[in-house]
Amino acid sequence: MPKSILVVEDEPNIVLSLQFLMKKEGFDVRVAQDGEQAIAEVESLAPDLILLDVMIPKRDGFDVCQTIRANPAWSHVHIIMLTAKGRDIDREKGIALGANDYVTKPFSTRELIVKVRQVLNGGG
Repeated sequence: MPKSILVVEDEPNIVLSLQFLMKKEGFDVRVAQDGEQAIAEVESLAPDLILLDVMIPKRDGFDVCQTIRANPAWSHVHIIMLTAKGRDIDREKGIALGANDYVTKPFSTRELIVKVRQVLNGGG
C-alpha cells in the first residue's frame, strides 16, 4: 500500500506541482487548502506525511502542527513544513512545535523528494 501524503497549501500552482511530483513518486496524495480543512483530513484518515505550508487561511501551519502533535493518536504522522518564512526563528518555531523538517520556498523538487523519503524512512 502506498504511503499517503496530505499537501496543505493554498497556492494553486504549488498544489498542482506538489500533487504531480508526489504522485509520480508513487504516493497517495490528498490536498487541503486551509488549516481547518487540514485538521478535518487528518481526523478522517491520518496520512503518513503532511507537507504543510505555514501561511494558510483559517489556521496557520504552526497551529495545525501544534494541534496534530497534541493528539497522541496522530504521533505517527510526519510533518514537513514548506514556507517562504526562511528566518532561523521561524524554522526553530516549526521544529519546536514538532515538525520533522522545515523546507524554505522556493525549494528544489529533487531535494524535497529526498527529504520526504528520509522522513518517511525514519531519518527525520
